[in-house]
Formats: sequence, structure tokens, C-alpha cells
Amino acid sequence: MPPLIAQIAKRLLLPVTILFGVMVGLGLLVTRVVDQSWPLTVEDDVNRSFEAHRNSPLNVISEIVSLIGSTPVIIAVTGVAAAILYLKLHRWREPLYLCLGVTAQALVFFFTTLVIDRERPAVHRMDDSPPTSSFPSGHTSAAVALYVGLALLLFTLLQHPWAKRLAWLLVLIPIGVATSRLYRGMHHPTDVIASFLNGVTCVVIMFREVLNRAVQWAVPARFRPGARRVAH
Repeated sequence: MPPLIAQIAKRLLLPVTILFGVMVGLGLLVTRVVDQSWPLTVEDDVNRSFEAHRNSPLNVISEIVSLIGSTPVIIAVTGVAAAILYLKLHRWREPLYLCLGVTAQALVFFFTTLVIDRERPAVHRMDDSPPTSSFPSGHTSAAVALYVGLALLLFTLLQHPWAKRLAWLLVLIPIGVATSRLYRGMHHPTDVIASFLNGVTCVVIMFREVLNRAVQWAVPARFRPGARRVAH
């Protein structure tokens, strides 16, 4: 096995696979073990409370905020952010870290939904979606991976203390997405909590392995920055 492939398998695929196992375990715990027990019985009250407080302005706001976590928007923002990072920094680690974090959470989310079929909350759902696959929330985990990942990256890159603190305001975006998904009746509270675990863990994995300059990746010489083609 080529050294680079072996590194990817050990440093990236293995921890992401472990995370997938944890997510499936949590999903089985929620749907098979404690589904009808406290504290999950409180979840219905949370969803009904959101439903009871719906109004026209909040409906519009929640739709817009929920859209921020949708797949097309996440892909577009990730691509633009990665391109800007590469053009500004002229190196691959930062954009690759962001793209891999978002991709990893998407893979964990997708395969988890294939194993865990949880019904949506028993309230009126404001968006079209499959009746199952409530666990976890794809919108939330994608928003966490992108915006928490971006906040952490900006915190390491920016120089001024006020700018570093300002970067953490990006964390409010996935919180808003999670709240909007609950408001619109699309997920149970444990669905979005699990999504935060998914997104944050993927960010931590990629931050530790991709941004950590102590990790020397076995990249072929011809692909390294500054490599020149040899004329034949």
C-alpha cells in the first residue's frame, strides 16, 4: 500500500469510521433502548412547544436559517471559502481541512441514516422530507462542520484579539440552524445534539491531522508546493 494511502486510512478514515460507529450506537440507544423513557419523553413537549409558538414572521426566518444548512448552500459556501483560503494563503492545508471536515460529516450522516430509521416528530412538519431518517440532522451537522470549522480556522489565522473573538460568532449559525429545524418540526432535540457531536468531531479530526504541521504527509514530490517539472 502506498505510504500516502496508508496515512489517509490510519489518520482520517479510521477515526471517521469510529465516529460512525458511535453515531450508530447513539441512534440505537435513542430508538431501541430509551425511546419511551425519560428524558426522551420530554422531547415531544419541546417539539409541541415550538409548534405552538409558530407565527408568520418566525416561519419565514426559520425557513431562511434552515436553508443555510441545506446541501446546495453548504457546498457553495465551502467551495468559495476554500478557494479564498487557497488564494490568500497559497497552501493546501487550510482549504483541504475545511473541505474534508464537511465531507466527513456528510459521510457519517448519510451512512448513519441508512442504519437508523427514526420517525420525525409527531407535529406538523413544515418541510418536505422522508418520514424516517430523522436521526441525525443533516442540516445541523453540515452547518456545524462548516461554520465551527471556519471559526476555529479563523481563530488560528487572525492576529488581532478582537478579530479572533469575532470569528467565534460563526458558531451562532449552526445553533440557529438547529433551532430552526426543531421549530419546523423536522427533528427531535436528540437528533440535533447528535449532529453537533458529528460535526464537531469531524472538525477536531481534520484540525488535528490536516492542520497540524507536525504531521508529515507522504505526498509525492511532484505534488509538493514549489515542485518543478523536469524537462525531458
